[in-house]
Amino acid sequence: MAALARGGRLNAFGFILRLAARLPFLFIAGRIYGAEALGRFAYAVLTVEFAAQLSALGLRRGLAQLLANSEKDHACVVADSLLVAALGSVVCMVVLGLFPQAMFPNSPVYGLDWLLPVTVLAISWTDIALAALAYRNDVGATVRARSIVEPWTISIVAFIWAYVSTRDGLIIAYVFSMVAALIAALIPLVKSYGLPRGWKPDLAGAWATARRNSPLAAADAVEWASRRVDLAVLGLFMSPAFVGIYYVAQQVATLPAKLKTSFEPVLGPVIARNIAEGDLKAVAKQVRQVSYWIIAAQAGIALSLAIPGRAVMGLVGSGFTGGTATLGFLLAAEVIAATAVVSEAALIYVERHRNMLISLVMLALEAALGAGLIILMRKLGRPEPYQATGPAIGLCLALAFASVAKSRLLYRVLGDRVSGWRWDIIWATAAGLAVGIPLRLFLNEWLQLFIAIPLILAAFGAVLWTKGFGPEDRELFRMRKRDIEELQENQAKAQIADDVI
Repeated sequence: MAALARGGRLNAFGFILRLAARLPFLFIAGRIYGAEALGRFAYAVLTVEFAAQLSALGLRRGLAQLLANSEKDHACVVADSLLVAALGSVVCMVVLGLFPQAMFPNSPVYGLDWLLPVTVLAISWTDIALAALAYRNDVGATVRARSIVEPWTISIVAFIWAYVSTRDGLIIAYVFSMVAALIAALIPLVKSYGLPRGWKPDLAGAWATARRNSPLAAADAVEWASRRVDLAVLGLFMSPAFVGIYYVAQQVATLPAKLKTSFEPVLGPVIARNIAEGDLKAVAKQVRQVSYWIIAAQAGIALSLAIPGRAVMGLVGSGFTGGTATLGFLLAAEVIAATAVVSEAALIYVERHRNMLISLVMLALEAALGAGLIILMRKLGRPEPYQATGPAIGLCLALAFASVAKSRLLYRVLGDRVSGWRWDIIWATAAGLAVGIPLRLFLNEWLQLFIAIPLILAAFGAVLWTKGFGPEDRELFRMRKRDIEELQENQAKAQIADDVI
């Protein structure tokens, strides 16, 4: 538990930095560029990031296994992985270059839009470089690249380029940010692993690992797509302006989702070791504990952002307040998703194929519900802002299905309860509502941002700390020197999972 807590603390710091850096970009994009330009940008980035997911060929997760098993110099193993990702990226870049309308389905292609496919290689290489550094417990590199360099670069370049061209500014800013993140990842990678000496490309070995990890790659792609399909569906039915409003709500709502990834670098190795040793009760306990931490944290954040939701969306621009309801549904979706995501951390070792099947069903359900709700509300004559909430509602329902299905499947495998839900979250939520609703009624929107949000969090946290948290729950807030050694020991023993897989 101490090792899990320490890993969560390290990346939770990155979440705070990401929050501080992402808001300026949304403010600049909303107020200077407008909802239509932002919606066009959002759909293009959606396509490019999906291509980058495919280009990595499962090596984001599979690299640790490759490094653990290989007798080659680790720098050469990383170089093989980068080469495989480069080949996959070139294929995707060529396809997007030949068919740019895939990135801009509801708007013309013009200006510097042709630069966007370049980021496919930058994203896939950054993911692999950070995965290699995480194998050596360098979590700080991820924080620097993803939480400092990338978001601040896109904000600064978007602001500067607005004086040159508001047509191309967001695209250029995104390209700069992805390249900057790649550089921020490659520098510590070379320092840690060194240059590959005597390297001879081993495409066959790297490709075999990519094929072997195809279920993991599919799980990664589905997890990624579950936060993008709603936007894709909306873009097929609604104008770019509504896509832009939805994108802002999505960016705010998915910031708490980063808390889930705070535990990934350590949760996987700890679970793998206990599965290999046959200690299934310990796995259930760890999944239950981490799930509770995430649900509690996300519920508090969701409450503090949803109650003053109009003020939060209005911060980006007055034209974005129509997405307040969408923001509420998306924040609820992140709380609902916590159980599914943590359960998946264990299922990929013990029931990877069934886990993938549930994820694919969830994805199809999300797309069908999102499109169906838009069509239904359109036939009922509901205004377009109401129709735009359809994909967010569909996401909530699909994630609820995934959380129930995955937790029940893991329960049957482990023979013990894995859900992190506790009733004290309800009491903490009631305290947050009791504080937040009067503040929303009597404070203007600016005061809601600076007064209501902290007070709602404080009320929620106070009840949770006094009425809900036990000794193991408070482990998340304790700092111990031996956490580093325990974390390294768990990482080293993770290779035992190869026999299980």
